[in-house]
Amino acid sequence: MRLLYGDDRAVIEFVSMMLPNDRTAFANARGIGVLDDDGRLVAGVLYHGWEPEAGVIEMSSASLSRRWLTRPVLDAIFRYPFEGIGCQLVALRVSERNTHLHRILRAFGFAEFFIPRLRGRDEGEIIFTLTDDAWRSGRFQKGATHGQEGRERSAGA
Repeated sequence: MRLLYGDDRAVIEFVSMMLPNDRTAFANARGIGVLDDDGRLVAGVLYHGWEPEAGVIEMSSASLSRRWLTRPVLDAIFRYPFEGIGCQLVALRVSERNTHLHRILRAFGFAEFFIPRLRGRDEGEIIFTLTDDAWRSGRFQKGATHGQEGRERSAGA
């Protein structure tokens, strides 16, 4: 798997075709795509709804395969909001039926908030949130410094 940066339009189109969201929600989104060994786009993550004053951004993703969520891909996906643009919290909206993704997000340290009927009369949604502190201290990040060493040296200089 390889990451695709800089082609936001392709990632927006890919994710929009697979998610029931209003396409206008992704109009100004930034995206990271995931390419398979043949160079085919098989997954995409969109960052949208950026609130710089609050340091909050929403993420939406879609994929053709479950194989795309490797540790290096997860690291890149979260490195962008937390280190690239300085978010203090990311949020994801997930169907109550997507139990596979629920397990992954819980293992990654996300907090969750269930809202009945948010996707219609017969389907609720879970809002998953992850803070920068939880990301840096999470089990997937053990041993990673995420630029902290450089910041500490700079602060002491």
